[in-house]
Amino acid sequence: MTVHFDQPTTDGDAGPGSRTRPATPESARPPGATKRPFVRRLWHGRPEDPRWARPAFLALLLATAVLYLCDLSASGYANSFYSAAVQAGSESWKAFFFGSLDAANAITVDKPPAALWPMALSVRLFGLSSWAILVPEVLMGVGTVAVVYAAVRRRFSPAAGLMAGAVLALTPVAALMFRFNNPDAMLALLMAAACWFVIRALEDGRTKWLLWAGAVIGLAFLAKTLQAFLILPPLALVHGVCAPVPVRKRIGQLAAGLAAIVVSGGWWVAIVEFWPASSRPYIGGSQNNSFLELTFGYNGLGRLNGEETGSVGGGGGGGNGGGAWGETGWDRLFGSSIGGQISWLIPAALILLVAGLVATRKAARTSATRGAFLVWGGALLTTMLVFSYMQGIFHEYYTVALAPYIAPLIGMGAALLWEKRDKAWASLTLAAAMTATAAWGYVLLNRSSDYLPWLKWLVLVGGLTAALGLIFAGRLGRRAALGAAGLGLVTALAGPAAYTLTTVNEGHTGSIVTAGPAVAGGRGGPGGGGMPGGGGFPGGGQNQQGQGQNQQNGNGNIQGQRGNGFPGGGGFPGGGQNQQGQGQGQGRQNGGRTEGMGGMGGGVGGLLNGAGVGSEAKKLLETDADQYTWAAAAIGAQNAASYQLSTGDPVMAVGGFNGTDPSPTLAQFKQYVADGRIHYFIASGGMGGMGGGRGGSGDGTSSQITSWVEATFKKVTAGSATFYDLTQKASS
Repeated sequence: MTVHFDQPTTDGDAGPGSRTRPATPESARPPGATKRPFVRRLWHGRPEDPRWARPAFLALLLATAVLYLCDLSASGYANSFYSAAVQAGSESWKAFFFGSLDAANAITVDKPPAALWPMALSVRLFGLSSWAILVPEVLMGVGTVAVVYAAVRRRFSPAAGLMAGAVLALTPVAALMFRFNNPDAMLALLMAAACWFVIRALEDGRTKWLLWAGAVIGLAFLAKTLQAFLILPPLALVHGVCAPVPVRKRIGQLAAGLAAIVVSGGWWVAIVEFWPASSRPYIGGSQNNSFLELTFGYNGLGRLNGEETGSVGGGGGGGNGGGAWGETGWDRLFGSSIGGQISWLIPAALILLVAGLVATRKAARTSATRGAFLVWGGALLTTMLVFSYMQGIFHEYYTVALAPYIAPLIGMGAALLWEKRDKAWASLTLAAAMTATAAWGYVLLNRSSDYLPWLKWLVLVGGLTAALGLIFAGRLGRRAALGAAGLGLVTALAGPAAYTLTTVNEGHTGSIVTAGPAVAGGRGGPGGGGMPGGGGFPGGGQNQQGQGQNQQNGNGNIQGQRGNGFPGGGGFPGGGQNQQGQGQGQGRQNGGRTEGMGGMGGGVGGLLNGAGVGSEAKKLLETDADQYTWAAAAIGAQNAASYQLSTGDPVMAVGGFNGTDPSPTLAQFKQYVADGRIHYFIASGGMGGMGGGRGGSGDGTSSQITSWVEATFKKVTAGSATFYDLTQKASS
């Protein structure tokens, strides 16, 4: 984690003797330098930059785009839950605005719709396909790399910015989520932009940067609600203390930024809350058809204390240090399930953060260099703290939010210490960061014993050799010092790069996805799976491309090692018939986890992954579909989404994502049927036992609707799938 500057300059605010590169405003440009036209500047960069800087930056963006686009269609519709909402939004502007799961606007996804909007617009332009859905996510990834580069380059150097951008691009969970259609890609981009704007405000004190920061945080709220606010405390504190303007103006700027958040994120909330509930879709994930309840309950405090009414498992709290979604504690992000996703460079980032603050300890209050460390470091520590101790729903891919904070700390810290490498403390700190990276990389790689067994030794031996060289970097010749730096950079990125290449070489589908290979003891490892509680889906062994389907036994539990995968240790709830879709999976089996549309079949499997839809089932639903508002209804959003994406016709998701939302009620469903608005009901197997309504009790609305349909209407089959024709009563 080292970097070389061709043209070190003096940054007066970083303390005596500092050579860290400052921002370069118009007045500070070299004599004779003039502002280049935009097109020329796009290729050649700023006059004060080395000639290689801009081409190298563009090459980084191009390489990131190519990497993330590689075999992109292997993921199919990725998370069919969101893809169905994208398809609906591409056909109905009302569904677009609310984030409805179907074009007939029965119920929304359990998030605000901002993350769906770019994908829905893409599908409107190019038609429904895997690429149309996922390319906007790739572009967000490239944009995040660009933002991180720009933020680091301004304060330090192009080389430091390139390092930060490369670290971000090669973070395994980033490669996963910037090729996936969950809201986390947009969240990561907007959070990085918010930090950049605050750093710009620390440089010149202009209010416009706080307004921009507030605007993007408000938009991030419309992507993933309260998670967007995790970094507000450190950003506000840093600006309130370090901004180069009087106290009164600092307070006014923070108030203006808060107002920008309210306007940017609140306009949509206000419209939804004041819109008559009878003429808009039900707010998915809530129990009272309220977005505010969803925000502060299921997607808010419930994520912290585990009391998520309506979630899988019924909203039980996590308890003392552990719960349904894994053990909590300071080491959570370094555990078997999560460590390989994000933690490769966290030890180094923390070491370099401390080093950066120590190096700037004598700087003025308004030091923008120190402010940059405080902004990125504060965002990282705050998010890590929340992720480590939150007891509610937590998935490995959430950690992509940390990637835009880790990468700048690596680039900035390495740059700062490299320029001070002639001082013993700086070279020793660089060596310590390299040692920590090498040792931790070895540990992470050792968790997958069959995965490139030689790589862990390369990382360990190469990293320790580089650390030894860095100790003497200030006394070595130029070539030797650069050799140690280059070796350190290569070995530091070797592990995450390998995981990233494995990730982009595989398709990922369903609600729970992870990057990299299967890991012993992790949810994706042998006997593990996507569900909390340590249970898993069948599979095991080496990574293998999977076209087959998992078998379900008669009582609805998926067969395989440790199939008790729901919170609390129980199996899939409910009973009922054994049902499977006919479609083949697009995903792969990675160790013990199965990812794929066909990997779960119909019925209970639709809770996590989409059901396979056979040709006969598709033909049945498409027949006379234009005569009905909904071609069919299904318990749970993943089941409904699969049939909707296959047929292109609206399918009602009874009970929302988990089948636990009290929408529609039994009375409402009966009225829809009486009015001839729904043609078929898709038999749910064990899914009907999920219940619905408050807490997901077995006598909730989903279970009531299932029981009424089964007792009232004629059962029909199409291939191996079972339906109920809601236009024909069952014979006596």
